[in-house]
Amino acid sequence: MRQATIERNTKETQIKMTLNLDDQSQVDIDTGIGFLNHMLNLFAKHGRFGLVVKVNGDLDVDPHHTTEDTGIVLGECIKQALGQKVGIERFGTQFVPMDETLGQVSLDLSGRSYLVFDALFENPRLGGLDTETVEDFFQAVAFSAEMNLHARILYGRNTHHKVESLFKAFGRALRQAVTVNPEIIGVNSTKGVI
Repeated sequence: MRQATIERNTKETQIKMTLNLDDQSQVDIDTGIGFLNHMLNLFAKHGRFGLVVKVNGDLDVDPHHTTEDTGIVLGECIKQALGQKVGIERFGTQFVPMDETLGQVSLDLSGRSYLVFDALFENPRLGGLDTETVEDFFQAVAFSAEMNLHARILYGRNTHHKVESLFKAFGRALRQAVTVNPEIIGVNSTKGVI
């Protein structure tokens, strides 16, 4: 079973997270930010991941530290759960429609960190989440997991729909990338390591 449990404690946030890539039966998310909980639930459901998250953050300041640090820990869990990445597909691309919106996520579990983020959010806040922190979340995940991550909104109007399409697409693309293919010998790279 490919899974990881990580605790990260700073003066701004205290986070404990468990990610299970192979058993989706346990999902329990409490970040203190309702909209972020909703997005992580969507990520887990559409990626078919088990995800348990407990965050105490300095929400009296703003949601930035909680959102970014949750992304950091999720990235660390992905990296740890994958181990040597033997036999995984490595790449994933998914388009997800959400009513009038179409989002796309493409990723490569390459061992190299990079984010390309192309989305404009007209509404600056969704519940307790500042929408500008969505990019910060994905950057934190990409850098901690050491993945190339490209996220974009092709078109859309509603900010909630835009963010939701990205989290669903991220879950589905990551599921595709972490899937073990018995036809892959070793790791899916000519370098022999990813």
